[in-house]
Amino acid sequence: MGPGAGVVKYDVLTALSLMALRETQTFQVTVLRLIALITARYNWKLDQFTVPQPDMARMWNVSERTVKREIKRMLTSELLVCVRPGRRGRVAAYRLNYAKVTQNSQTAWADVGADYEARMQAMVSEAPSKVVRVDFAGRTAPETPEDIPVAQDLWGRVLQDLTASDPANLRNWYMKLKWVSEADGHVVLSAPSPFVAQFVQTHLVRALVPALVNQIGQPVTLEITC
Repeated sequence: MGPGAGVVKYDVLTALSLMALRETQTFQVTVLRLIALITARYNWKLDQFTVPQPDMARMWNVSERTVKREIKRMLTSELLVCVRPGRRGRVAAYRLNYAKVTQNSQTAWADVGADYEARMQAMVSEAPSKVVRVDFAGRTAPETPEDIPVAQDLWGRVLQDLTASDPANLRNWYMKLKWVSEADGHVVLSAPSPFVAQFVQTHLVRALVPALVNQIGQPVTLEITC
């Protein structure tokens, strides 16, 4: 959603296609079905899709058993992240794993063109930051106080919350952001590029804002600068 969002969507779909075209035919069919699902039913505002399996079966012209097998393959290959399991009549919700898609398609970016490669590089470029990089996946808190400067403690706790709520996007997106300030619930973060700022605002605020609220203890407004 928002200005330039269409470019992001097309770039992600291109990356999926590039990744599939370099894999087996079986995997190509899986990704083709995922692309059809994304273009038809993906909720970009919520950054997820919630589609009943019978609907998927009709769309893909397959049995529901095949749908279950394909969804399992998408989860196993980490193309999708399950954000809400289906149970008690409630349809499961899935999110596209942008980090995995960019990682697996990276070697083919230059084959598309220099402009595409530049945009995709912006997604994974390392952010200059005074915050020491911490591997939150292996532990739940910094080993020493020096791991995160005192001024960054709140942001460090937000990142820890995000390891549980949205781990797929932690290293490739959230850890690229730098804490700037917070006053009366107005949080300012900085991004390494306009592309990253827009991507976070477009796709990731649904997980980021609750993590900020949890640590700040009041409703927040979020501003991402470059």
